[in-house]
Amino acid sequence: MAKILLVDHGRFTRTRYSRFLRERGYTVDEAEDGQEALERYQRLRPDVGLLKITLPAMDGIEVVKEIRRMDPQARIVICSAMGHQTMVVEALRAGARDFILKPFRPEKLLASLERLVSQDAAVNTRAGRHV
Repeated sequence: MAKILLVDHGRFTRTRYSRFLRERGYTVDEAEDGQEALERYQRLRPDVGLLKITLPAMDGIEVVKEIRRMDPQARIVICSAMGHQTMVVEALRAGARDFILKPFRPEKLLASLERLVSQDAAVNTRAGRHV
């Protein structure tokens, strides 16, 4: 199954969503701030990054920009609370592929991840790579 990098400064949130994703077969790695997210992304090259938009050390928008510099094909989902619509738009312009408003419904999260992972599989199949 797909590898997910989950980035959120809240330990409770990371634990909760990591468990949820692992129970559905995903491999999950975690980071608690923007700098750690960049280091882990570079080392792990996950299938999808799931980032909170407000992070310590470096906000989610800057993380999206840096990840896209490392990997122009990166698939990133931004998580944001209501009231951050301007930041969400900015993150999408920076290269995020989707966003989910928090608190999000589990089915919305799974639909977004499955869509992005299946896009990657389709691209690899067309390019003659086996996933």
